Amino acid sequence: MAPGHHPRQPAWPPKSAPRLFVEQAIEQGARVPIEGSQAHYLARVMRVTPGDVVVLCDDATGEWVARVVDAGKREVTLEVVEQMRPREEVPDFWLCPALLKKDRFDLVLEKATELGAAQIRPVVMRRCVADKLNLERARAIATEAAEQCERTALPRLAEPVRLESMLRDWPPDRTIFYADEDGGESASAAFVRHEGPAALLIGPEGGIDPAERKLLVSHSQARPISLGPRILRGETAAIAGLAVWMAARGDWVD
Repeated sequence: MAPGHHPRQPAWPPKSAPRLFVEQAIEQGARVPIEGSQAHYLARVMRVTPGDVVVLCDDATGEWVARVVDAGKREVTLEVVEQMRPREEVPDFWLCPALLKKDRFDLVLEKATELGAAQIRPVVMRRCVADKLNLERARAIATEAAEQCERTALPRLAEPVRLESMLRDWPPDRTIFYADEDGGESASAAFVRHEGPAALLIGPEGGIDPAERKLLVSHSQARPISLGPRILRGETAAIAGLAVWMAARGDWVD
């Protein structure tokens, strides 16, 4: 080995370490029992053994490194070693997507989580092909996406509400931008100039109903925007609009 050369230290925690969100609050030295599907994932899929490293997040204190103490078939016990990162600061931006067909809405949940949405608030509109959401399943999709992209915060996921109810109870200090096929200011220009809390409403496959557009036009906090010259699918519009916000006002901005 050449003089002065030192071998590269292995990454800590290892990049290959599994990542999990857990419900209990985490602190240094705590024992964390992992059960159910998460235990199956660690023991049967990742095949962890005592001494292996697992990265934990609790959506409150941040990211922690833990070591496997015991790896049983139905329960894996971890011991928390140290904190790596505090819980991330998430831009105060809500995504309000109309419900879509299940596979397409799954994509919205996954990508909105990856892009950093603080809240996902599903909306039922007149032209929606779906009016129900399995909230437990939706939270599992968002949690898995957060684990994959190394988020330390989960998006808040609300029960679906009808547009009329959402607008009636809308907070007076939060602007709601809505993607309007009839046109509006370009999303990038509107977002760059905006200050304060905001949200983005995306309509369903069939677009915004005329009666719903009338409600939006008359709402003091609603602003129409354009997402470009092409008609986008609901899932594409939600992902694109959130990406534009993150580039203009969110945590992509230096």
